[in-house]
Amino acid sequence: MSKKIVYPGSFDPVTNGHLDIVERAANIFDEVIVSVFCNPNKEPVFTMEERVKMLKKATKDFKNVKIDSFSGLTTKYVHSIGGEAILRGLRAVSDFEGEFQMASMNKHLDDEIETIFLMTDTKYAFLSSSVIKEAAYFDGNIKDLVPDFVYQMLRNKFVEENKG
Repeated sequence: MSKKIVYPGSFDPVTNGHLDIVERAANIFDEVIVSVFCNPNKEPVFTMEERVKMLKKATKDFKNVKIDSFSGLTTKYVHSIGGEAILRGLRAVSDFEGEFQMASMNKHLDDEIETIFLMTDTKYAFLSSSVIKEAAYFDGNIKDLVPDFVYQMLRNKFVEENKG
């Protein structure tokens, strides 16, 4: 039986920190489903379709990684695709409280689904999609923090926005 884990997130945009977690999970699990979550509480910079395309391009070399998207409860989604676990990345101790609360709620909703935490590489411990977007908006140097094509997409998006 293959072990399938789901890595849910907004990935707006995907960062090298996300990809570090994906790569390490791909070395542990038989199948990693990176799934873009439609969060009604967030205003994304990129559309769902753009984020899925970004992830497909960024993970194309991983044979056991698939990209998907969903809305609704993560546990229902994981169950519907035959997943056994939810993958969450931790950057710092400050992430733990919110992630612990979410993992506990998910366990309450479906006690058959586990949550697995992976610590990000320390060189990405400060990194988040929000920090990337803010730096990109103000033309900060983020080249080493996202894939090259994501860097270009951010520049294109914000150059157009800042013209208006």
